[in-house]
Amino acid sequence: MTRRLDGFRLVLERARSRRGVALMGICNVTPDSFSDGGRYLGADAARARVDELLAEGADFVDVGGESTRPGAAPVPAREQLGRVLEVVRYAAERGACVSVDTTSPAVAAACLDAGASAVNDVSCLRDVQLA
Repeated sequence: MTRRLDGFRLVLERARSRRGVALMGICNVTPDSFSDGGRYLGADAARARVDELLAEGADFVDVGGESTRPGAAPVPAREQLGRVLEVVRYAAERGACVSVDTTSPAVAAACLDAGASAVNDVSCLRDVQLA
């Protein structure tokens, strides 16, 4: 945990010294993403998006497997994992500091084990097990 937190802080410090802010790129691996309309649902498209974000200078890559748009149906953890786990691994292998956008403790734990450094929980810990 400490190594992951130290890595996250290091990325922040490098970004601050380079340009004053850190940039986060988004890779939504969902068919109903409000921001990209599902363009990165396939594995090849998601990997290409990660490469594109890193080439554009993203300091962090946030990977999401369920839509957070208002009215979106919840996505079971197993389905989320099928969407995001390979993308998280891919981004981490390329040296990205990865966050996973999920409200599921199971998805968060698996992604942290796969190389993610942070969890982006838009529910603000509605499920206390996520903490």
